[in-house]
Amino acid sequence: MTGRRAAEARLLEPAIGYALDAIEAVTPDLLSRATPCRGWDLRMLLRHASESLAALCEGVGGGRVGLRPTPEDEDAAADPVRTFRDRASLLLGAWTGATGPPEVIAIADRCLPPGILAAAGALEIAVHGWDMSQACGHCRPIPALLATDLLEVAPLLVPALGRHPLFAAPVAVAPMADPSDRLAAFMGRAAAVRNRESRAGPRQPEPR
Repeated sequence: MTGRRAAEARLLEPAIGYALDAIEAVTPDLLSRATPCRGWDLRMLLRHASESLAALCEGVGGGRVGLRPTPEDEDAAADPVRTFRDRASLLLGAWTGATGPPEVIAIADRCLPPGILAAAGALEIAVHGWDMSQACGHCRPIPALLATDLLEVAPLLVPALGRHPLFAAPVAVAPMADPSDRLAAFMGRAAAVRNRESRAGPRQPEPR
């Protein structure tokens, strides 16, 4: 990789690795289990996360991200775990490959540097990996270094104003909480509360 692509992949690569570790715990009988995204079970979460991965791959490969997800095919619907795993590996390979992403990536009428898109993708993938781990009962934290780095960029990607309806409001967290819990709290998630809700079943949908 060139120095630029290595810097861009600095967050994306460990985020994908963490999510791929988390998804190892997902089995077919757990797909109906509730997740920290209220109103979403694991199957719905995996579908959303796989759509995000597909959009990122589209940006890397074609220099443009569409505003609507590609329709889900039967194979993707039948095996959401494999779909997520395949798309995550494809994204990492495309980003770190011989050509890598273009100089700018268009989203509607805006253009983003690939590093910003990589950071947004890393945040999305890591947090949804955390969601998967919570829903499966493993509660594996996001690695401290990755979570710390994501905490630095998260306020730029998810500003305090205008979060609704895409993101839930931040939740309170203990002053001595580790970086993983602080990142989850910033993204509107509280691990202990969500674990109890997962066992009780999904509640009404709220912003993600």
